[in-house]
Amino acid sequence: MGALEEAYLAAAACACEEEESDDLGLLAGDAAAAGDAIEPAVRALLLGLGEDDCREGLRRTPKRVAKAFRDGTRGYRQKVKDIVQGALFPEVGVDKRTGSAGGTGGQVVVRDIELFSYCESCLLPFSIQCHVGYVPSGGRVVGLSKLSRVSDVFAKRLQNPQRLANEVCGALHASIQPAGVAVALQCWHIPLPENLECKTLQGWIRTSHSSRSGVFEGESSTFWSDFLALLKLRGIDMEAEDDSVSIPWCPLRSHEVPLSNGLCKKRSTNGMVSAVTSMLLSLGEDPLRKELLGTPQRYVQWLMKFRACNLLDVKLNGFTLSNVSLYDRTGGGTADHGAIRSELHLPFCAQCEHHLLPFYGVVHIGYFDNGSREGIDRSHFQALVHFYGCKLQVQERMTRQIAEAVYSVSHNGAMVVVEANHICMISRGIEKIRSNTATIAVLGQFLTDPCAKACFLQNVLDTAGSAI
Repeated sequence: MGALEEAYLAAAACACEEEESDDLGLLAGDAAAAGDAIEPAVRALLLGLGEDDCREGLRRTPKRVAKAFRDGTRGYRQKVKDIVQGALFPEVGVDKRTGSAGGTGGQVVVRDIELFSYCESCLLPFSIQCHVGYVPSGGRVVGLSKLSRVSDVFAKRLQNPQRLANEVCGALHASIQPAGVAVALQCWHIPLPENLECKTLQGWIRTSHSSRSGVFEGESSTFWSDFLALLKLRGIDMEAEDDSVSIPWCPLRSHEVPLSNGLCKKRSTNGMVSAVTSMLLSLGEDPLRKELLGTPQRYVQWLMKFRACNLLDVKLNGFTLSNVSLYDRTGGGTADHGAIRSELHLPFCAQCEHHLLPFYGVVHIGYFDNGSREGIDRSHFQALVHFYGCKLQVQERMTRQIAEAVYSVSHNGAMVVVEANHICMISRGIEKIRSNTATIAVLGQFLTDPCAKACFLQNVLDTAGSAI
């Protein structure tokens, strides 16, 4: 038995003995049992990443990850008929011909439904903007919120975009029996960390997909043309995005992996792959389903990009990445604002240690040139950001660590601002789609000179538009 397999079994035993109270609202019955199976698997993944699963920041991570996966796949436990039943209302309209004015035949389109789903190829969440239209029949219309709720049922499963569109379309057609249904999706998948180049979804892999039934079918369908026209009123041009379906959807799909889940060529990750396979089983999925073959390996490959570095004292392009006394030198006197140097909009992608979900964005670095050396190249700062970003992290700590490393070189003053989108904020729980988090760390002369701080922040503001 390998070390990771032993760690997996040990973690399972530890999970059974854990006494701390659960304030995360774990569900009873089958859901709780599934969570119990996922938690030891997450502990095995943490150990495989070289982390200490007992340290404060990670102690409750298995529970959080289990809850997030259960919530993100709750669609397996929901039925469309339970949502639609009782939500069909009589609306006779003025004419019973299909497509006429009134509730009987007029097309209904709900646009901009924000959804998140888990990619079945790599288990990472992806963002969805969903648009659903239907043509009522039989003198009945459905409550508008049900279109969103039915879409969410299928989004809350392991998915790929085209199947998601087909399943939503088919389920709505079968449950409300309209004259036809049209579904259009715009989807964004996070790229590999090394390919993430900006702080918005513009840096993500984007594809568009559609599915249609009944009167929307056929190239000459006027209903489909009307549907597309109504989307254009919101600035959504599905016709211009038709070419996106040829773009490889999941970036990890290009990585070669063995097609037998749990049997990885790299012995060092065997236990991690087995752990992910057990997670799929706990979620009610079949790891041998064709679309899931290789998924555990790809998820492990993603996590290994954030493997812990255990070096105690690392020198990186002139920065000393170790514990040094930084707060004794606060600087004094009047700062020379002409000596302020800055490197702005440095992209990063990190992994939230609380939920094992990515957070990404940009780092802005300001420092005082001490005149004792040539200016530091931007690539050095990018390497510094990468060093602290590509690991299990929290944004507050990463901000402080980068500031301390810069101050170890500048000595006079350092200031760091990090702007990030957290997948854990928008794909689970409260699902705050537009939320963005900013953190700041200030050392040295930036602490004592408000004008210097304001000067740096203004520089960030002045260049904000050019970085997006």
